[in-house]
Amino acid sequence: MLAPPPSGSPQPRLLDRVRGAIRARHYSRHTERAYVYWILHFLRFHGMRHPLQMGAPEISAFLTALAVQERVAASTQNQACSAILFLYRAVLERNLPSLAHVVRAKRPKRVPIVLSKNEVRQVLNHMRGVPLLMASLLYGSGLRLAECARLRIRDVDLELGQLTVRDGKGQKDRVTILPKGLADPLRRHVAWVERLHQQDLRRGVGVELPTALARSHPAAPHEWGWRWLFPASGTYVVRGAGEQRRHHLHETVLQRRLRSAVQAAQLTKSASCHSLRHSFATHLLEAGYDIRTIQDLLGHADVQTTMLYTHVLARGGSVRSPFDNGPMASEAGPVAPPARTGLDGATSPLAQRRYQAPSSAPPASAPKPPSD
Repeated sequence: MLAPPPSGSPQPRLLDRVRGAIRARHYSRHTERAYVYWILHFLRFHGMRHPLQMGAPEISAFLTALAVQERVAASTQNQACSAILFLYRAVLERNLPSLAHVVRAKRPKRVPIVLSKNEVRQVLNHMRGVPLLMASLLYGSGLRLAECARLRIRDVDLELGQLTVRDGKGQKDRVTILPKGLADPLRRHVAWVERLHQQDLRRGVGVELPTALARSHPAAPHEWGWRWLFPASGTYVVRGAGEQRRHHLHETVLQRRLRSAVQAAQLTKSASCHSLRHSFATHLLEAGYDIRTIQDLLGHADVQTTMLYTHVLARGGSVRSPFDNGPMASEAGPVAPPARTGLDGATSPLAQRRYQAPSSAPPASAPKPPSD
């Protein structure tokens, strides 16, 4: 049983204090869920003892068990360690001694999974509708999956050909490119979203806003610019407030569609949504763009992170094997270099196959406007 710390006044529950500390620092909801999970895992590992009754030895034993017994990845162990340190330093305000005796999971050095331009085309050719448009933005603009799903109408500038990513990784904003080949499909999609927006206005359905903007601007949840670019088909009711809102399309929708497209294209690579972002950076390097420009487009804080893609190029087809010039070259025949194509335009799958925007009516699972 988790015993409360000795105190003369009642205090909130421990996990509620953790959530409050995380939200006060404006950490993401993914971080909140992960930290609460690992803190609860840590407490259960030690029989639900209160963390004030434990210290560095108990933390070291838990982290070592993760690496030795559960054989978790190094990134998973580091996340658990960060959650526990946050608990002691930010919530309980206790300084811990060194954790030097922890057995660390070995972090493997891996290269990102990068698709060739032909493979990207094959995958996109097996997608349709909104998932196709979202996957095209991942590749054409170098977006992360969550960044794409959280785009709002005001973030798209078709005139300047750019996207604004707000509150991205590390709570940073950045501006990235918008492919010319996606301008017309986006216009048709935005027109459909506007029709859905008009139906939501008649029903009083709004959207969630960042921080406390809804309190200072009560009408903002119903404004056009704050609408999600990729809205969900259904709505939900806010607990306590009773307000009806529409969320953005869930990330798993695109993940499932992309996985099915990779299988349909019969690719042997374990490509994911993030592979499209890796391919964006690698293909820009192949086209001769400088590393600093790509760093800004990707939103990397350290250029060393972007430099990873230069190592991918160094191991790829830019190096000619001695086999091709050796004694077996005459028998095997010359190896033709792969054909290069542009990132958009006539070679784009969206240019070859007209993007099918949703029908004028909302999706079948979406609520219909009330009849008179």
